[in-house]
Amino acid sequence: MEKKVSVVLVGIGGYGNIYAKEFFATRNENAYLKGVVDPYPEKSRFYQEIVDYKIPIYSSLEDFYKEQAADLAIISTPIQLHKHQACLAMENGSHVLCEKPATANREHLQEMIDTRNRTNKLLAIGFNWSFTESVQQLKQDILSGLFGQPIQMKSLVLWPRNADYFNRSNWAGKRYSSDGEMIFDSVANNATAHFLHHLLYLTGDSMEQCAEIDQLSAELYRANPIETFDTCAVHLLTKNNVEMVYLASHAVANEHRPQYTLEFENATITYNPAAESSNIIAKFKDGTEKIYKDPEKNHLAKFGVMIGAILEGHNKIFCGPEAASGHVDAIYGMHQSVKDIPAFPTNWITVIEDKKLTIVQGLEETLTQCYKQFCLPSDLGTEWSKPGSIVKF
Repeated sequence: MEKKVSVVLVGIGGYGNIYAKEFFATRNENAYLKGVVDPYPEKSRFYQEIVDYKIPIYSSLEDFYKEQAADLAIISTPIQLHKHQACLAMENGSHVLCEKPATANREHLQEMIDTRNRTNKLLAIGFNWSFTESVQQLKQDILSGLFGQPIQMKSLVLWPRNADYFNRSNWAGKRYSSDGEMIFDSVANNATAHFLHHLLYLTGDSMEQCAEIDQLSAELYRANPIETFDTCAVHLLTKNNVEMVYLASHAVANEHRPQYTLEFENATITYNPAAESSNIIAKFKDGTEKIYKDPEKNHLAKFGVMIGAILEGHNKIFCGPEAASGHVDAIYGMHQSVKDIPAFPTNWITVIEDKKLTIVQGLEETLTQCYKQFCLPSDLGTEWSKPGSIVKF
């Protein structure tokens, strides 16, 4: 029998269900489940299958390693647990695929890097798009100079999230855990983290790196009763001189799929799934185009990449902690830029009772206008806007 990769799945509720499905519904041919770790396993949609297949269940990763070993640990747990569990897994001989974000603590990210280097294990951070062939090809083309120098980049994502989302766990929307670990769960550090990371990743100086941030200013707001923010508008400049605007909100009525525009010297690259094509389109100044397939089509490309790397014995993991570091820095910078996050004025807020959805009147239009004009709400003179301070890195 050909070698299969043994996997311990750490966290089987929430996003962990996506990985559980890969074992029990899709039936991945190159990997098998050695054990699962979750203090509340019965909350998983696949709990019965786990029991039926006699997959060992552990309440902690420490307990798993007391009895077992695994080639790969997939960590799909709350943000504040990522560093400890990733390092523990690598110390116990497992490669690691850790869900995004890597961590909310910049010092913890360095610990993860140091542990990876010491144990000689693979460590990937699960930003979906960065593992797809289309994004890897796009980044290679950017690095080769195909489009000339990058100049400006902007991204907009409007994803409604209701009260159930903000009440999904005891750490949702929190700054710190009960034991003082950084969480900073927010629209930018969870659901839409991919799209901020994407801009920074594409402008990194190598396939394994993201761009470093030179300075950042943010506008952060909340309509929901959380400690962090459900709406953000961020302006940043990278050390390789690329200007970026990132706009995201959960406090809207209508869903708008993520879109972005990347301006280069010789081409404009757009991704707008609401338009005719959901592909990434690079349009050169002479009118010619190059098309890259929609990276949203394959959320588990990261799993296949990790399995392949382990089976083939190589270390070509382009989205590791170095590639994720820009996102960690950006979250840090946002909270430095706005230390006292304001709530939207109550007269702008509407609650759609049957959907349990809190929205801000006119917010979709404001952020869409910001996207068009490459600016933040305060630049438009929006009544509720409050600019943050500039943070230097």
